[in-house]
Amino acid sequence: MYGDPWYDALASGWGEVDGTGAPAPVVPPASRERTGGASEVYLEVQRSEAFQEVRSRYRRFVIPALVLFLTWYVGYVVTAQTAPGLMARPVAGSVNVAMVAGIGQFLTTFLLTWAYARHARLRRDRAALDLRWDTQELTRRLRGAER
Repeated sequence: MYGDPWYDALASGWGEVDGTGAPAPVVPPASRERTGGASEVYLEVQRSEAFQEVRSRYRRFVIPALVLFLTWYVGYVVTAQTAPGLMARPVAGSVNVAMVAGIGQFLTTFLLTWAYARHARLRRDRAALDLRWDTQELTRRLRGAER
């Protein structure tokens, strides 16, 4: 139970009462002295070349995608407010430019979701999984040395 590096307090119990009407006591941290242990493993992994490459691949996709999507979204909203005549222009029958652009917003959201999932699957998932296994192996060795 205390071997878990993320364990500090119960996940539930925040603000709950203990049956007497008083707030439930906070679980104290583990009594054994921690000398870095698992936190050092995670810091070592974070500093590693492989982790930096995964983060770099993530940023190279997300930042341009975010900028493009927000530009498209803000452009749609600003155009709707500043050029209502343009947005009301019919395209086909009773379908106008605003309706086409609104549908385009939904379509680009789905397209971006698909592109992100594909990018993650092809360019990051394998490397991230390898990092996960390496981290688990390092923490497993650390726990074995503590016992």
